[in-house]
Amino acid sequence: MKIMVGIKRVVDFNVRIRVKSDGSGVETEGVKMSINPFDEIALEQALRIREAGQADEVIVVSVGGNECQQQLRTGLAMGADRAIQVDTTENLQPLTIARAFLKLVEKEQPGLVILGKQAIDNDNSQTGQMLATLWGRPQATFASGLELNGNTATVIREVDAGLETIEVDLPAVITVDLRLNEPRFVKLPDIMKAKRKPLDVIPMAELGVSSENDLQFTHHAPPPVREKGIMVEDVAQLVAELKNRGLV
Repeated sequence: MKIMVGIKRVVDFNVRIRVKSDGSGVETEGVKMSINPFDEIALEQALRIREAGQADEVIVVSVGGNECQQQLRTGLAMGADRAIQVDTTENLQPLTIARAFLKLVEKEQPGLVILGKQAIDNDNSQTGQMLATLWGRPQATFASGLELNGNTATVIREVDAGLETIEVDLPAVITVDLRLNEPRFVKLPDIMKAKRKPLDVIPMAELGVSSENDLQFTHHAPPPVREKGIMVEDVAQLVAELKNRGLV
């Protein structure tokens, strides 16, 4: 069985986000970029499934320009068998990305597709659900536990009321949450080995997927600076201050 894992290049979660001076987007020049943390967890889970003898191959896929090859090589260093880059320089929306993934799914015929539940840049949380719908296969989202049993997968999901356990038939799409696992540390020898692993580049146009975007971003702005707090003597003063500010 093949497992396909989607990864996205994002600003590292330890980096403080800065908006460009002209408001056209987020500053990425000279900024550390990494694999989206949720996607890294998805890849770790795929590798554990393969290491348990329940899968034969793990394929990492990313949609973007040549700069995302850095993250694909990191995925290969973690242990993925091969990588695919869908080459495009456009800023695509989740539906277009899901359509591109569908073309690769039809080509590779994976038994399982694992994605992060969302990317930490746009926080859309849509690609996995859209892919499952386009593919016509079951989905299990926000997984904090995953176990394969032959042709089915048992998934523990994090929901508002607590935890929910469901079973889905394979092939399926699963999106993962933070508490599923702890991704492994990449060692230098693995980085060197990753350079010899196959990385295929497929132009977006070759997949026959339209890259038209219905949603356009016109301006970006940082959140307002938080006001300095004040100290109050007692509850009465607190209530009075809240009333003065129109909060109660």
